[in-house]
Amino acid sequence: MREYKLGNLSMELSVEVLQLTKELRAKHENVISNQISRSATSICANIAESKYAHGCADFIAKLEISLKTL
Repeated sequence: MREYKLGNLSMELSVEVLQLTKELRAKHENVISNQISRSATSICANIAESKYAHGCADFIAKLEISLKTL
């Protein structure tokens, strides 16, 4: 199977951010930690979804959504 570098990097980002949010929750920073975790996992989800796009325009649109989240 072909290596999917962008997908792997986005997954690593999500894992690191979720570790950060765990530390924030320990300090009772729940609101910001929830928003950060949703944003980071959204990036990974949109990149994964772009692999199965229904054409070039759909692929670009999904990656642009990921870019906006950053």
